[in-house]
Amino acid sequence: MALSYFPHGAELHRVPCGFPAGIPKSPTPFHQFDNMITIIAAVAENRAIGFENKLLYWLPNDLKRFKALTTGHTILMGRKTFDSLPKGALPNRRNVVISRSVTEIPGCDVYPTLESALSSCKEEDVFIIGGASIYEQAMTLADRLCLTIIHDTPEKADAFFPTYDDGWKETIREDHDTDEKHNQKYSFVDYIRG
Repeated sequence: MALSYFPHGAELHRVPCGFPAGIPKSPTPFHQFDNMITIIAAVAENRAIGFENKLLYWLPNDLKRFKALTTGHTILMGRKTFDSLPKGALPNRRNVVISRSVTEIPGCDVYPTLESALSSCKEEDVFIIGGASIYEQAMTLADRLCLTIIHDTPEKADAFFPTYDDGWKETIREDHDTDEKHNQKYSFVDYIRG
């Protein structure tokens, strides 16, 4: 498997899903925090991400990619996203939840705002994992987007990813066809500020 090279010339090794295990911090951060902030999401062609607090698609390779990218790092989410996790806090990651109404959640650090949550992360790399409101707040702070683009438009959706057309540069794309485990075509796509 070929290695990827980031524009700054740093050699990157690939994780099993074909994506870099790490990307060097942008030389000009777009936020006041000393860490890499990545938004990670599975997004339909119409930017739909959920319906009734559930994911729209079941894509095993997307779940493997999510695990490979986030394990060992901090994941940050809203309380509704946390409530949607079938087994609670995700293992081998620092789980940070943003909630104005709840102050304690087993296995998680809880903060009332995105800014206070990010301030608690110091120099940790952070993956923002949802939901729609948290994605919207984090778009101006993020250094990188790691998206799974599902080449489909769902019949029903009530949560949508923010627009990301302006200010982002595609760095990696890996397209996948349907197969016995994946009913939709999908692409793993990384973006950085451009």
